[in-house]
Amino acid sequence: MTTPLLETLFTLSNIHGASGDEIRVRQALRPMLEGHVESLRVDALGNLIALKRGTGALPLRVLVAAHMDEVSLMVVGHTSEGCLRVENCGGIDTRLLPGLEVRVGPNLLPGVIGQKAVHRLSNGAMKAPDLDRIAVDIGASNKDEAIRLAPVGTRITFATQARELGQLVAGKAFDDRAGCTLLVHLLQGPPLPYDLYGVFTVQEEVGLRGARVAGFSIEPDMAMALEGTIADDLPKPPGTDISPTSEISKGAVITVMDRSHVSAPRLVRHLTQVAEARGIPYQFKQPGIGGTDAGALHIARGGVPSAAVAVPCRYIHGPIALLHPNDLTHTHTLVRAALEQLTPDILDPNAD
Repeated sequence: MTTPLLETLFTLSNIHGASGDEIRVRQALRPMLEGHVESLRVDALGNLIALKRGTGALPLRVLVAAHMDEVSLMVVGHTSEGCLRVENCGGIDTRLLPGLEVRVGPNLLPGVIGQKAVHRLSNGAMKAPDLDRIAVDIGASNKDEAIRLAPVGTRITFATQARELGQLVAGKAFDDRAGCTLLVHLLQGPPLPYDLYGVFTVQEEVGLRGARVAGFSIEPDMAMALEGTIADDLPKPPGTDISPTSEISKGAVITVMDRSHVSAPRLVRHLTQVAEARGIPYQFKQPGIGGTDAGALHIARGGVPSAAVAVPCRYIHGPIALLHPNDLTHTHTLVRAALEQLTPDILDPNAD
């Protein structure tokens, strides 16, 4: 099943990079991009910005973004027994936390998320735990040792290793290492008719902060966010036909509207026309759910026509996500084709 796209995805998925602590992801991306782009720089917030010069056929400046950070926990205190008190750093699904193995801090100390034994819980207490009712056990013998090993502010990420799972692939942080994978291979490809700014952003999971800075400084004519998005297709209650956010194996996911932005209709139209002309499978994300870096990019300076295209992933914001390799390939093909066929006329606001 190994392909260049999957090799990149597995490499990036296995790296630990919480919001505000994306350095290891950034370090892994640099050698993947060197020799393929004109320049690489890191801005004051930590975004990795790659400039790939175009052929000069069109006077456009296009920004494509994918965020490096993953949902995580952050140490906010320590117990007398030597365990870690934590809070969310991004929207983690707390229902999945008890019993998980995690990695703590820059040295990736192993830890286990614990809570009161199930034998001691009443039926009414057997529900998703509040974060103040769990603790991360790193095997410290007392509070002082815990503070030394994992001071307040230490990030905690899932210990999942990427792997094949039947016809699918499994791993952590597909939101948004799937998007980062697409952007890497876009930048490794041939030049487009215009200059392309590939931005690997920071702190998306805590407020689209890296994208806000990048959109302001680059001043693009158009922007696109690449994502790993919710595939809410399993499990379904028996006998029901619920409209999912997106579905595995149904192709690239195009956003019309989410909680962070409304995609420029002219770009949605362009994406769908390209997909249909090329026979690329695609689907629409159910409106009003989630948000992406496009939410910050589209309101940079005087406004930027923006869109979001994603790979459908089951169980994101948890310890393990699943995606189909064909969806990854189809999304890459669609993004590449749509950008190759982009023209100033398509970006004309009167085209809406």
